[in-house]
Amino acid sequence: MKVYQIPVGPMQNFSYIVEDESTHEAIVIDPSWDLEKLTEIITEQNLNPKYIVNTHWHDDHTRGNEELAKELSVKIVQHNASQLKNDLTVSDGDSIKFGCSELAVYHTPGHSKDSICLVGDGKIFSGDTLFVGNCGRIDLPGGSARELYHSLADVVANLSDDLVLYPGHDYGSSPTSTIGSEKRTNFVMQNVSEAEFVERMGG
Repeated sequence: MKVYQIPVGPMQNFSYIVEDESTHEAIVIDPSWDLEKLTEIITEQNLNPKYIVNTHWHDDHTRGNEELAKELSVKIVQHNASQLKNDLTVSDGDSIKFGCSELAVYHTPGHSKDSICLVGDGKIFSGDTLFVGNCGRIDLPGGSARELYHSLADVVANLSDDLVLYPGHDYGSSPTSTIGSEKRTNFVMQNVSEAEFVERMGG
């Protein structure tokens, strides 16, 4: 898989295009602002988009959905806990297939009820579940420090240290990282109890 990491909008968001290099079929992850940046890459690289996939429902990750879906003639994919308009829903353990590639869906609530991470080919697209050096807020509708603790401690922490982390925002010291690096350096990935984590996140 080839990853195009695209900085967009006023909130340091990342949108992504992920290409199956053998077929040039692709998915778009979290289109929000600056849609022309995405369509330029799709045109220049002669890509064949199949889906728009949202890591969660928040506006800064979904506001470009309908415009881009119409322009590209693709379906919108979200977790089944999302209440936004979509064409296809996925659940924990499902796979999103494009070309000869696929990304496994991990349900990781905490930042929102419908948050997912997408994992495959040595990569993890974490949305706002995990950033470089931090994690997503838990004080927005649907947020839960306890749910985020279990998503990070029981799901993300058990994934391969070698996975390259592609977060939903450029909030860290670098635009990408690895799960192993985050386990060593990110305070939200340290081995603490649920109660300690909830206290760290502000109760």
